[in-house]
Amino acid sequence: MTTLRVLSYGGGVQSTAMLVLAATGRLDIDAALFANVGDDSEHPATLEYVRNIAVPWAAERGITVHVLDRMVKHRGTTTEVRETLWQRLTRPESRSLPIPVRMSNGAPGTRSCTADFKIRVVGRWLKEHGASEANPATVNIGISVDEIQRANTRRIEPHERISYPLLDLGMRRTDCARLIQDAGLPVPPKSSCFFCPFHRPTVWAAMRAEEPELFERSAQLEDLLNERREALGKDRVYLTRFNKPLRHVVDEGVQLLPLADDGDGSCDSGWCMT
Repeated sequence: MTTLRVLSYGGGVQSTAMLVLAATGRLDIDAALFANVGDDSEHPATLEYVRNIAVPWAAERGITVHVLDRMVKHRGTTTEVRETLWQRLTRPESRSLPIPVRMSNGAPGTRSCTADFKIRVVGRWLKEHGASEANPATVNIGISVDEIQRANTRRIEPHERISYPLLDLGMRRTDCARLIQDAGLPVPPKSSCFFCPFHRPTVWAAMRAEEPELFERSAQLEDLLNERREALGKDRVYLTRFNKPLRHVVDEGVQLLPLADDGDGSCDSGWCMT
């Protein structure tokens, strides 16, 4: 029985480096899988890179990049419809907080976005293409040596076996960028949802200056979540750890010193921050 081998493609530096490795015969895969959390949720620069650069470049070299959407049953029917992360967050009756917001006490909230919109979406495709507990698929994850602490931190599904080719090759993020450039490709931006609470203040500040519409949509999302929580008698939540609205954090120029467990909003590995 043939074992299915795939690349979990996040659209960022590390996973694009894996795509280059596959295209040049140094990584054996059957397909690359990009789980799209939504055209209204992924950062537009990531979507542009994936669709206009990575997908056609890989296709010319015999590698298919499958862009996968989360599909759910329409309420009260058996018909499946596409669900995006933004839709789940903003649906009128929704009380869901699937993104890692910060609670009023500074603690991180629970997070289900990675599991629901990345891992399960990829898992469904794998099962539909023959992966099972008896014959698990090999899923290549793009974690580099300089973030080795992220390896082996996510739940392993019965139908998959995780592999870290960049670790096996001793590659750092800078090595990945160089590999991409040597292949004649532009280095992609860090991949993320544009409203990801893992963004550092410098990222938010740059977004406000360079992408004001995305920044305002993020701030409005924070407002919406808190309007709903106030109606339910719950504490406020925030997109940063500073216990104040996003607009105020950027206005006041709050800076965050790097900490060992800080995220950077990156989905480069294809599994978000897991």
